[in-house]
Amino acid sequence: MGVISNGTTLLDAGALDSGIATGSMTLIKTLTASGSANLSFVDGAGGVVLDGTYKQYVFKFIDIHPATNGATFQFQGSVNTGSAYGVTTTNTIFQAFHNEADGTTGLSYDDGDDIASGTGFISLVRDDKLGADADQCAVGTLHIFDPSSTTFQKHYSATTQASHASDFSLECFTAGYFNTTSAVDAIQFKMHSGNIEAGTIKLYGIS
Repeated sequence: MGVISNGTTLLDAGALDSGIATGSMTLIKTLTASGSANLSFVDGAGGVVLDGTYKQYVFKFIDIHPATNGATFQFQGSVNTGSAYGVTTTNTIFQAFHNEADGTTGLSYDDGDDIASGTGFISLVRDDKLGADADQCAVGTLHIFDPSSTTFQKHYSATTQASHASDFSLECFTAGYFNTTSAVDAIQFKMHSGNIEAGTIKLYGIS
């Protein structure tokens, strides 16, 4: 049995027709932390592509473990291939949590990590809360859209799941935009205090 829309075959015998564009996710670069002050993805350096090749870039965070208990995992962009990080940004963030000990739960907007036309680093795991116990870490995904545009602002959205320093399950939702029409050609990740003790960040391009 097939599925046809406006004369175009979409499904044929349960399989997506070969003529339908699906896009692809291409691994560009993997960086692994080992007591690292930061992990930086700079266009043109070390095989990193962060330009007009793709309209969307995705970063995957895997087992991000801080050296310091109560750290904030953050990122920022650069418009000068990493010479400086501090692009003007506006963002919003909210969180959900669940305490493993007493079952306390919550969902809240977090204005403490908002940025309004500021140049500071942007929180991915909020407000000094990432735990550094041996078994604690953070994971998640950051999407950045059309970073090489010289016409529009550069929008981003992220979701992270982390082990809170006080033994909570903490999920954070961050979104905003780099308020610049210059191309954003580098992204840096770091903790607000201490190093990234371990973890992997992967950069993908979406076509």
